[in-house]
Formats: sequence, structure tokens, C-alpha cells
Amino acid sequence: MNDLITSPIFGVIISLIAYEIGIYIKKKGKLSIFNPLLIAIIILIFFLEKFDITYANYNNGGQIISFFLFPATVALALPMYKKFDLFKKNAVSILIGILSGAISGFICVVFFSKLFGLTNELTESLIPKSITTPIGIALSKQLGGFSSITVVAIIMTGIIGSIVGPFSHKVFRIKDKVALGIAMGASAHALGTARSMEIGEIEGAMSGITMAISGILAVLLYPLLWKVVLEIFK
Repeated sequence: MNDLITSPIFGVIISLIAYEIGIYIKKKGKLSIFNPLLIAIIILIFFLEKFDITYANYNNGGQIISFFLFPATVALALPMYKKFDLFKKNAVSILIGILSGAISGFICVVFFSKLFGLTNELTESLIPKSITTPIGIALSKQLGGFSSITVVAIIMTGIIGSIVGPFSHKVFRIKDKVALGIAMGASAHALGTARSMEIGEIEGAMSGITMAISGILAVLLYPLLWKVVLEIFK
């Protein structure tokens, strides 16, 4: 039994089963709050705790799934390529929106971190919360944060954004497809992009483009902005 639990196949199989259950519940519930990834996380936590399985044993297979984050991110280039002409027509507006989202996201993290008295290390871990996981982990390490906290922050941001984003657009009657895609990509990265693709091809493409550019901007801007913050709060 121990050989089975420590096998990489074990982690992969239970992750896939948990996610499939999440998809089934989402289809039956038909509500955004039934996010398959969130449901899968809850199921996995309960399962590992119930059967006293260590995270290290589970992660033998989890690492295999994490590896596919990189090619999955690259695969988003296809819808981006198909709608690139639309991006060029709205390039100025899109870039301004992405820059505004990146800066406002940074300011919000720093403001609330200082408000609640978080340490610099925790703040550094939360700063990359709105960019895709591979870039976020690398940026967190560069800033001096904890990558494990960064991963949790990124996942929770993506889940919340993918649920709240479309709902907010309905409440405020924002019907522009490009605007929805930019908002989802800038705030909820890959999970927001996946949700946008469910809504429509234009929304998905714009979200994918936004996610990619936001990641680049974050890598260039956030270390510089964080140095300024550290100087101010010396």
C-alpha cells in the first residue's frame, strides 16, 4: 500500500479524479461558484487528511501535473494568434488597461499588507498574485518571498476572479468583449483566461494576450516599484 501512495501515478490519478468530480458538480450546479479547481482542492485536502497521506507523497505526482503548467500556458498562444488583428486595432486602449491593472494590483497588495501589518516577506509573496503561476513563482523568489504562499495566492486570486469577473460585468452592464477579456486576464491570469474562453473566443483571446503582457510588465515593474516602497518605509 505504501508503494502505491509514494508512486507518482497515485498523485496524478487522485488529482484527475478530484478535478473530474469538480467538473461534474459544475455542470450540475451551473453556477460560477462551483469552480472545478476549487472543488478539486477541497476534495484533495479532505482526502489527504482523512487517510493521513503526507503532502510529500502526494506531490510525487503533483510535480508531474505542475510540469504541464508551462506548456499549457504556451498553448494559450493559439487563440491569441487568431485574434491578433483585433488586438492591433485596440492596442493603445488594451496596453493602457493592462498597465493600469498591473499598477493598481501592486498598490492594493502593498496598501493592505501595510494596513494589516504583514511582514515584507509575506508582502513579497503576495505581490505576484495576479500573474500566471510559472512567472509568479519566479518573481516571488526574485523579490524574496515564499513561493508556496505565492502559489496559494495565485490560485485563490484566479478562482475568485473567474467567479466574480463575469458577475461584475453583468452587474455594471459592461458588454464590450475586449474589456471583459482584459479585465479577466489582468486580474485572474490563466484561470480567468480559461473562464473567458468558456464565455467567448474574443474574450478568451484578449484575456490570454493580457495575461502574457501582464506577466512581462510585472517582471519589469514590480521589482523597481518594490524597491521604491522599501525606501519609503525605511
